[in-house]
Amino acid sequence: MPYQTEFLLRVYRTMKTIRVFEERCIKEFEGGNIPGFVHASNGQEAVAVAACIDLTDRDIIGSTHRGHGHCIAKGCDVIGMMKEIMGKATGLCKGKGGSMHIADFDKGMIGANAIVGGGPPLCNGAALGAKTRGTRDIALSFSGDGSANQGTVLEALNFAVVLKLPHVFMFENNGYGEGTGADYALGCSSLAERNGAFGMPSEYVDGLDFFATYEACQRAIERARNGEGPSAIEAETVRFDGHFIGDPQLYRGENEIQNAKDTRDCIKIFRERVTGESWLKDEEMDRIDAEVSDLIDTAVEEGLAAPNPDPATDLMADVYCSY
Repeated sequence: MPYQTEFLLRVYRTMKTIRVFEERCIKEFEGGNIPGFVHASNGQEAVAVAACIDLTDRDIIGSTHRGHGHCIAKGCDVIGMMKEIMGKATGLCKGKGGSMHIADFDKGMIGANAIVGGGPPLCNGAALGAKTRGTRDIALSFSGDGSANQGTVLEALNFAVVLKLPHVFMFENNGYGEGTGADYALGCSSLAERNGAFGMPSEYVDGLDFFATYEACQRAIERARNGEGPSAIEAETVRFDGHFIGDPQLYRGENEIQNAKDTRDCIKIFRERVTGESWLKDEEMDRIDAEVSDLIDTAVEEGLAAPNPDPATDLMADVYCSY
């Protein structure tokens, strides 16, 4: 077997945790328990886990507005995340970050980002810091196919090549930039080819296949750790839900979402592969399913019971830095 059992179980547990967490966030948002917006990452779990599972707490990731899965994959506390998304004072960011700005510096998660294309420039800074200190730490930024056309992202790609930074650019191509099809908005035949034109190794991978995505990430991460500079990966994946929860999705084709859930579910694909190869047993994964369900139930219960920030003492705290 090319993978250790413990590793495969950890992969499945993390992907399943992301899926159930997102499904519960949707339910709680629709029930009025989560303020603001929720951008769920259902369908994209394999990319998040493949990219993050070998990273350390010293390695930095920068996320997007669709960042819950990246947080969980990087090891952020699920209960603290739920409290944060609910805007509670005991959340990871004391209720001030919420869904689109959730962060945990102790885990190397410098934040989800509501600025489209905001992550790659920030990760360039983290990568430059690692290179300057002479460590083997790396940075990994997540971007979507929509943000791939942002000037900030294109500048970040060039900057990383010029300074030979230890930065892995992960582009999750789920087919839509909000409601605009990637095939329409991308002015070239391949995002992977365009990334490579900046002078870095770049490859395309099936983001529904955890193993193919993991191997591509391993190659890119190892190059970065060895001082060989940046790499880019385009992972084709699927978004089961709308751009945001409540999106009417009039741009979707008939039965498109259900067909994707039936035939393009990365968790189903993973489970079929590991059982088909006799690497894992259904009973092992069923046990994880139950444990994950209990964990998310606990996260919601504690989130609902957690205190709200006190306007008198919390409103201006941690807002400005005093020197």
